[in-house]
Amino acid sequence: QVQLVESGGGLVQPGGSLSVSCAASGSIFRISRMGWYRQAPGKQRESVADIFSGGMTTYADSVKGRFTISRDNAKNTVLLQMNSLRPEDTAVYYCNAEILTLNGYRNNYYWGQGTQVTVSS
Repeated sequence: QVQLVESGGGLVQPGGSLSVSCAASGSIFRISRMGWYRQAPGKQRESVADIFSGGMTTYADSVKGRFTISRDNAKNTVLLQMNSLRPEDTAVYYCNAEILTLNGYRNNYYWGQGTQVTVSS
């Protein structure tokens, strides 16, 4: 059994900064990829940023230069630092990870419960 638990988020004014973090726990053998998705009201869930076990990162065009994803492989945690936030960044942010469990034979995808980020004056 694997769990992803998010923390952080909240309310911030436009131009401000906020971070969200996620910790994976359970019967984990290896985490290939960790990342963040977001879903705004009435919109589809979209990928925000990913980080792979070797450190390679990818970002959505809308957040490049403003968001930074980082990862602690020893602690199985991922952090999304969000700067220069805009109202359009308002969404529920979900942690996602591609994990091979101790008794598994292939990677599976796991999701956190989501955390709200609201950018408003």
